[in-house]
Amino acid sequence: MSSLWTPSGEHFPEKDEEGPAQPPPRVPGVSPQDASTEEAQAEVEAMRRQLANTPAEIVVANHCYGLFELAAIYLSQTPPMLFQAQLAIDGLGYLLAGLQGRLGEAEPALLEALSQLRLAFVNIDGAEHTAQETDAASADG
Repeated sequence: MSSLWTPSGEHFPEKDEEGPAQPPPRVPGVSPQDASTEEAQAEVEAMRRQLANTPAEIVVANHCYGLFELAAIYLSQTPPMLFQAQLAIDGLGYLLAGLQGRLGEAEPALLEALSQLRLAFVNIDGAEHTAQETDAASADG
């Protein structure tokens, strides 16, 4: 039996001996799509209110942590995605340099995280170059 997906979840219509499954009862004047749209709009408004009541230094620091995570993900791939990681690391570095002294208590941790990323990048990049040189030497020899 097939199911019916709706914004409120997946439904499995019951088979009637006398005919096809009946649709769920409708609320007069409100379509299911309108109800889900209204719910989504209410959620967006609630998030906007919460964001407006959060200091910008916290929001910006959170985005910096996102760049840290992005760089770490690229560095952890096999093979590492060095160009992509470098872009995320550089973006984080420029943000931290440009906002120096303005990110509150998160700033020291972000600077340490940036240092760790840069060190990891150099180590991984060096290992990649060493592996390439070893492969080239093996092919020549």
